[in-house]
Parts: sequence; C-alpha cells; structure tokens
Amino acid sequence: MNAEVSIDHLTPAERRRLKVRDAIIEAADDLFTREGEQGISMRRLAEAIDYSPAAIYKYFDSKEALFAEMRELFFERLIARMNEAAEKGGDEHVLCARCGRAYIETAMEEPRHYVMAFSFFKKDELPDETSFAFHAEKQLCDMIRAGIEKGVFREMDPMVASKSVWASVHGLAVLMASIDEFPQGMPGSEHVSRDAVIDFHTDMIIRGLDA
Repeated sequence: MNAEVSIDHLTPAERRRLKVRDAIIEAADDLFTREGEQGISMRRLAEAIDYSPAAIYKYFDSKEALFAEMRELFFERLIARMNEAAEKGGDEHVLCARCGRAYIETAMEEPRHYVMAFSFFKKDELPDETSFAFHAEKQLCDMIRAGIEKGVFREMDPMVASKSVWASVHGLAVLMASIDEFPQGMPGSEHVSRDAVIDFHTDMIIRGLDA
C-alpha cells in the first residue's frame, strides 16, 4: 500500500528511491489510462522515465506487483471520494445515496482502473485489513450499523447487508465503466440518462434497508 509517508526522516538515497518509485507508478498510470493493460511493459515504463528495464525491476519484480500497487492506489482514491461525500453530512438515507453515487461516479471517471482493480483479485488475494478495499466495505458496514441503531434501517446483520449493497452498487459500476453507451445506447432507452439510473438504483437499495 502506498499510504501517506513522511519523507522527513528518510535518507537522501531513500528519498531518491521513493521518487523513482512514484515516477514509475505515475508513468504506468498514464499508460494504463490511455491504452489499458496491454499498453504497459517494463520497456515502455523505462523509456517513459528514462531508466533501464533492469532498474524498473528493482522496484517492482513483475507487472503483477506493479498492478497490485496501482489497484491499491485506486481504492485509496475511491475511499477519499466516499469520505468527501460522507463529510457533507445528512441522515443515513442521504449518506448511503451520496456515497453510492460517489462510488459509481469514480468508476465512470476511471473505468479502466475500476475494472482492473477487481479483475486482478485472485481467490487467495481477497482484501485484508490493511487494504483500502477492506476499508471501503467497512465504511459501508459502519454506516448501515449506525442506521440500524438509530432505527432508520430495519434490523439485519450489517455484515450481510454491506456485502449485498456493495455487490449491487458494484454491478451498476461495472456496467457503466465497461459499456460507454450504457444505458442510452440500448434500443428504446435513448431517453434514459445515467443520472436517472444511478438515482433509481440507490433509491432501490435504500428502500431495501428501510425500517
């Protein structure tokens, strides 16, 4: 995880290493945004930051290791976006709807990153407690639990509910991240806006939680 790190205590050599590592990730992010996974190779990254491919391997021993870092950084941005939405306040109905929209909009704004963030998970690599992905789900669970305690949401297992809500929002996020013309490109749906679908979807989820 590339958590915020104070560089004050680092040696000059460690600062240079961190700077190069960040440059590699930034170059990879740029290539990935423009061309997707196929656009990234150690050779192209080396050319982008004027290093040798061998030097790149000193920081990331494989493309998979690099993608794991990019995935975690995406989840960090996603958490920040949801936190920003939550900080605007409101009751649990409003918070859930606003955070759900923030989640989906992040997927729409960074579609390649969103799809990559989940497609690279393997069976033995599910998010653990150090992962930003885990914190995203925990934040949702805490929000649902608070709603239950206030009597706003009905009695339920918040862990079950958070998984279900996440799966539902994720489904719409994947559609919007993967299909440029969804939903207006579908026959007979020319009048259907993305905003309308997001609003309906989040409202449907909240109705399922309502007391």
